Amino acid sequence: MLVLFIGDDWAEDHHDVEVQDGTGQRLAISRLPEGVEGIAKLHALIGRHGGGDLEAGQVVVGIETDRGPWVQALIAAGYRVYAVNPKQAARFKERYGTSGAKSDRGDAHALADMVRIDRDQLRPIAGDSDQAQAVRVVARAHQTLIWERTRTFQRLRSTLREYFPGALTAYAGLELTSTDAMELLIKAPTPEEAVKLTKPQITAVLARHRRRNRDQRAVAIQAALREPQLGLPTPVTVAYGAAVVAHARLLIALNEQIQALEEQVSAHFLAHPDAEIYLSMPGIGEITGARVLAEFGDDPSRYTSAKARKNYAGTSPVTRASGKQHTVQARYVRNDRLADALHKQAFSALNTSPGARRYYDKQRARDAGYNPALRQLGNRLVGILHGCLKTRTLYDEATAWSHHATLAAAA
Repeated sequence: MLVLFIGDDWAEDHHDVEVQDGTGQRLAISRLPEGVEGIAKLHALIGRHGGGDLEAGQVVVGIETDRGPWVQALIAAGYRVYAVNPKQAARFKERYGTSGAKSDRGDAHALADMVRIDRDQLRPIAGDSDQAQAVRVVARAHQTLIWERTRTFQRLRSTLREYFPGALTAYAGLELTSTDAMELLIKAPTPEEAVKLTKPQITAVLARHRRRNRDQRAVAIQAALREPQLGLPTPVTVAYGAAVVAHARLLIALNEQIQALEEQVSAHFLAHPDAEIYLSMPGIGEITGARVLAEFGDDPSRYTSAKARKNYAGTSPVTRASGKQHTVQARYVRNDRLADALHKQAFSALNTSPGARRYYDKQRARDAGYNPALRQLGNRLVGILHGCLKTRTLYDEATAWSHHATLAAAA
């Protein structure tokens, strides 16, 4: 049976493609424009070399991304599409030479060779539902904004430490990324202006954001702002104040957009048919559940076993054996977004699931550190989730931990 193998090196406005047959013979190379015109030319190119009667499943494509309308068009056409990690492609190209030379046509050739020779070692792009893709878009955007807020706050904090460390102490009780703390900083960005803040001014900001114990908080903030501290020349202080105001306004905008996206994340997640199963798991709420669903996807054929899901999650360990050496290490090459969500789930599950707590304590009793024990708990929870999704049943505490409870009782 004729099978065509296509390497697709994509750029912002074009795609360099190479078409090979099963023997590795190059049938065609072409540079195609992005968009409808380009995908039409690709279909025509495939039809020309497939003899006109080539079925969609006989076309295998390697490309270094798993997102975007171009990839979705390839999947919609029925082609088998493999998303190749750029690091994998770089290592594969080293068999051609170690000079480090690079070209778009060379990359397309390497991708075509990869899907022809090593596709059994690659992961095909999952056929996730439209709803799962929608969850992925908003969940990733929401998490990206949170990460951006953290980076912006770290810059703000670093600036305050250089000229106004008293502000960090004064607003610590409000959470320094909160909008009311930022509004107070904008009102008084320098120590001289902060000393002049009155209790009614502080109370008004706290009331606008519905803070409890406003009077006591206002008194504590005012007292902290009036504590004596080392100063800088006035022009330098004013310049620092301008920088802080800019960062504070950016944090306020980020807070608003994070809140707006959070509503979208919840709405899209709750509309997904798997949401009930995810929410039945210990330690998972709407946001964490949306992130886990977004990264795992909902293609029922994607993970052939619980181990495959654990490997993708990065919770299962990596064994390194060579000669007399045999070590088991954490898996650091992984999906960072998924790893972050599973870490949060495992931590929260300690307080909501007796079975999870017992499993965690068992790992700690074996001298496992905090993070390794939490990672092993996350690995166990991924296996339980896989079973629930496969059988379409909700999480049950007794069933999930019955084996471990039996072993503990016997011990």
